[in-house]
Amino acid sequence: QVQLVESGGGLVQAGGSLRLSCAASGSIFRINAMAWYRQAPGKQRELVAAITSGGSTNYADSVKGRFTISRDNAKNTVYLQMNSLKPEDTAVYYCNADGLRSKWYSEDVEVWGQGTLVTVSS
Repeated sequence: QVQLVESGGGLVQAGGSLRLSCAASGSIFRINAMAWYRQAPGKQRELVAAITSGGSTNYADSVKGRFTISRDNAKNTVYLQMNSLKPEDTAVYYCNADGLRSKWYSEDVEVWGQGTLVTVSS
């Protein structure tokens, strides 16, 4: 089966940095797009950043200039470098893989990770 495993969350002071990683496994042939979403308590899940297999990126306005998304296609891994963190960045961060083709499925699928908690203290 396909799995997305996130790591790198934790507690950091405002102004600090964290790097999230998400590795996809499970006989994967390709992944069209990978992304990070986040969900703060009492709020809807929102897109933070996304990257295509060709390297095109887009970011939420709230993180532009502070966060950088990147990926290693050979490792089916996506990263999120988060700098100048703010208390409002506190949320559970979820990895997403869309347009994923694996030997386990007869068509492209979308897969979510289990989430990793990022807490930014003021």
